[in-house]
Amino acid sequence: MSGTFEIYNDKAGEFRFRLKASNGQAILASEGYKDKSGCLNGVESVKKNAPDDARYERKASGADKFMFNLKAGNHQVVGTSQSYASEASRDKGIESVKNHAPDAKVVEVGN
Repeated sequence: MSGTFEIYNDKAGEFRFRLKASNGQAILASEGYKDKSGCLNGVESVKKNAPDDARYERKASGADKFMFNLKAGNHQVVGTSQSYASEASRDKGIESVKNHAPDAKVVEVGN
């Protein structure tokens, strides 16, 4: 399966990416980057680290919600998930990132 990394500018003028699954659902989002090259480096970090289960930080986000962060080798967060209603749904989200990120194409989109 292959997903798509969408690169875009946020309202503050920073570059961000979101990883979308093959069905179009957003499954991972980045922090803001000052420049496009930093954003592209973040995409490459996700591609590299996504297959490694140890890179995922599984969290409960309060109010019975669950989410995860994907971390690089230096322990910095390179992507954050949406909130999920159950641990099982969150874990399916992690599997989706593992399956979609490594071969995902990169496109630039408007906001």
